[in-house]
Amino acid sequence: MGQHVSRGPTSFDETQREKVILEQLPQVRYIARCIHARVPPQVLLEDLVHAGILGLLEAVNKYDPNKNVRLHHYAAFRIRGAILDSLRAVDWGTRGLRRKARRIECAVSECKIRFGREPTESEIAAELGVTLDILQHLLGDLRALELVSLQTIGSLDGLSADVLADRVGQDNDAFRQTLQSEIFVLMTKAVGELPQQERQVLVLYHYEELTMKKVGDAMGIGESRVSQLYAKAILRTRVRLHELLRTS
Repeated sequence: MGQHVSRGPTSFDETQREKVILEQLPQVRYIARCIHARVPPQVLLEDLVHAGILGLLEAVNKYDPNKNVRLHHYAAFRIRGAILDSLRAVDWGTRGLRRKARRIECAVSECKIRFGREPTESEIAAELGVTLDILQHLLGDLRALELVSLQTIGSLDGLSADVLADRVGQDNDAFRQTLQSEIFVLMTKAVGELPQQERQVLVLYHYEELTMKKVGDAMGIGESRVSQLYAKAILRTRVRLHELLRTS
C-alpha cells in the first residue's frame, strides 16, 4: 500500500506506459491465480494481485527495450517475484512448524548416515520416536512452509531467474551470478537423486505448475498423500543440498 516503485531506463512516455500497463494487467491476475491455487486458504487472491501490480509497475519502469528480452517475459518475471516476495514477508509458517521441520531434516540426515541410503518414512518416524501416521500428518502440515522453496529450479515461460536477470542487466554481479549458477546445478542434482515418486511430485508441481489435486489425479493418489510426498521431497532436497555444499 503506497509502496514506492523506482524508475529505471524505460523509454515509454506516459501514454505508452499506461497502454502497456493495461495490456499486461491480465497477466498479473493469471499469475496471481496460479500461485493462489498453491498456497494456504488464508491467503487472499486480491493481496497477491496487489503485489503483482506493484511488480508490473516495477517492470514497466525498469524495462530497457534495448536488452534482448520481451517485455511480456520481463513483466512475468517481475510480477511473479513480487508476489513471492509478498508471501515471504508475511511468513505463513509458525515457529513451531519450523522447529519440527528442522527436526525431520536432522532425522533424515541421521538415517542417511546410518543406512547409507535414503531412509523410508517408517525409518524417519522411528528416528523421531513417533508413529508413521503422526509423521505423515506432520508432513502434510509442513507444505505451507514451502511456498517458494524450489523457485530457483525453472521459472515462468522456461526462463530461469538468473538467465533473465543477466539478459535485462539486473543483478549483474559476476560473483553472485556464479554462486547462484553453482547452487542451481547442485539443487538440480539433489532433486535428480530423489525417489521417483517424490521427484515426480516436484516436477508436476513446480515445472508443470499443477495444483496438489491435479498432481494427485495425474499420479493416481490422494491430495493429502501428494502433500506428504511434496514436503518429504523438500526436506530430502534440503538435506542433500547441504551435503553437496559442504563437499563442493
